[in-house]
Amino acid sequence: MKSEDTPFVGGPLDGRVLPVLLGITGHPPKTYRIPVPDPDGGKSTVLVYRRVQAATSKRLGLHQGWKYEYAPEGDASERRFKLPWSPGTHKDEGGGATPGGNADE
Repeated sequence: MKSEDTPFVGGPLDGRVLPVLLGITGHPPKTYRIPVPDPDGGKSTVLVYRRVQAATSKRLGLHQGWKYEYAPEGDASERRFKLPWSPGTHKDEGGGATPGGNADE
């Protein structure tokens, strides 16, 4: 698999450049999660970094790579896309194949 040296900005990894595996599209993942074990043996902490555009070219405004910025709020601000048929997106209307609340019943 291909990897790309990607800089990290902010948080504990500030200033480091780490190789990040690229996906099928040739881009690194949108979020990069790093588990940090607790030295006392308790629950581990997860550092979350979000992918942002590193720079643009002056003349044409073209994209020039990626960098990761620290997200101190973690996964709380991440908005996930839900498909209409995925579980938990609809209220339970009593079950069955016919919709409830028809006027002609």
